[in-house]
Amino acid sequence: MLQEYSRIGVLNVVFDHFCWAEASLDSISDNQLIQQTIAGNTSAFGALIERYQDRLVHSLEHAIGSREDALDAAQQAFVSAWKNLASFRQDAAFYSWLYRVALNAAISNKRRQRVPTTSLENYVAASGVVPHDKNSDADPERQLASDEHVCLVREALLQLAKEFRQPLVLKEMDGFSYEEIASILDIPIGTVRSRIFRARKELTERLQRLFGE
Repeated sequence: MLQEYSRIGVLNVVFDHFCWAEASLDSISDNQLIQQTIAGNTSAFGALIERYQDRLVHSLEHAIGSREDALDAAQQAFVSAWKNLASFRQDAAFYSWLYRVALNAAISNKRRQRVPTTSLENYVAASGVVPHDKNSDADPERQLASDEHVCLVREALLQLAKEFRQPLVLKEMDGFSYEEIASILDIPIGTVRSRIFRARKELTERLQRLFGE
């Protein structure tokens, strides 16, 4: 039943699927609505959508810079939440969980819109360190060396602390602005800039050691 909705990018189509709740549901907690939804009351999930749809779309629009993309991501998040509600840990906040699902959907959508590339530039752009041989396509041996360099850069990225790696990847590989990253990670824009600066510095030092520069 829900599979048809997962192919539709209009949020209102999802909303229309659920019977809107009577006013009494407005005062019920999220966890109570979740329990009622799991028990088969679709009106309860309709109340959750109505409670959070505007806030979610507004936040996503600021994070990714497009209302259309925000609507698509929110639609995907509500469908995913409906499918996976039984596995939701109710000691967590429902909106935080929903936002993370929507954010991941937005990032995945943006990645799919990009032209795929296997070039090393995407990985070394974060640091400015470039391997000695830029003509790795010349023959198979050089291509193999280039592939090894890519693996080394990936490993170096993974060695960075998550708090520094995450904003760097969002900036250099996913193409988000500082403002978008601040919204996504819920940290001040000054913190985003300082963390990216430190991540670039650490990554540069690691790659210089790896590439012998």
